[in-house]
Amino acid sequence: MQIVRHSQQTLKTALISKNPVLVSQYENLDAGEQRLMNEAFQPASDLFGPITLHSQSDWITSHPEAPQDFEQFFSDPYRKIPSPDKHSIYIQSIGDILKFLKKKKPEDAFCIVGITMIDLYPRDSWNFVFGQASLTDGVGIFSFARYGSDFYSLRCEGKVKKLKKTSSSDYSIFDNYYIPEITSVLLLRSCKTLTHEIGHIFGLRHCQWLACLMQGSNHLEEADRRPLNLCPICLRKLQCAIGFSIVERYKALVQWIDDESAGTPGATPKHSREDNGNLLKPMEAFKEWKEWIIKCLTVLQK
Repeated sequence: MQIVRHSQQTLKTALISKNPVLVSQYENLDAGEQRLMNEAFQPASDLFGPITLHSQSDWITSHPEAPQDFEQFFSDPYRKIPSPDKHSIYIQSIGDILKFLKKKKPEDAFCIVGITMIDLYPRDSWNFVFGQASLTDGVGIFSFARYGSDFYSLRCEGKVKKLKKTSSSDYSIFDNYYIPEITSVLLLRSCKTLTHEIGHIFGLRHCQWLACLMQGSNHLEEADRRPLNLCPICLRKLQCAIGFSIVERYKALVQWIDDESAGTPGATPKHSREDNGNLLKPMEAFKEWKEWIIKCLTVLQK
């Protein structure tokens, strides 16, 4: 196992920057928020740790790319931010991919993310991806296919001899398709992938600073090791993009974990065709994350 450990000064610069304007912005943050984010460069922190690489097939080793610090994120001319006219995130169950989503994107959508049970293959040279997003178009896609406990025990035989074109309203090809058991592990894995892809749409690149939700992953074992939370550097990027109180954000996350129903009152989008009612959501796998959030709230509210 290899540990990717940056110096305190490197992490501090990546988080705060040397640009006087960005340093001033950081110093204007709430004292509790600064206290939490400063954990990024505290060697003894039990909230944010270094990245661990377990094999040559892990993302950072097999996909070398330049890291993105806060200043690079802030200065990115292609980065998009929500506006009063485009402020909603839509989640759409589909069978087709990014072009379909771009055509179906509502006018008030900042982004739209598709979910599917079809295994995703962006090109012939890739074996699969858990998800993919387009920053410029504000669309993303992710798959539940490999998150079911029985996925790798299934057998699929035969080859497609002729491509079959169907209309965008014809979903018959998905009749009797594989549907996994809805477990807390599947929900946790899905939340990680969905929020990771939406992070890309907000302009966050793969994190190479600390253990973080925005780390890339090549396989399920690596995806499971990746935490659901953002490191302070990526958290500052998202706060800059959206604007929120970290305390209120973490309190809302705890409330979501504690809420037994799958939906949140008032959260059903106006374009939704269905109401999930009182569908219960399994949350056993979120216990460790909830404990982590409570530790963060303790630091924030000292």
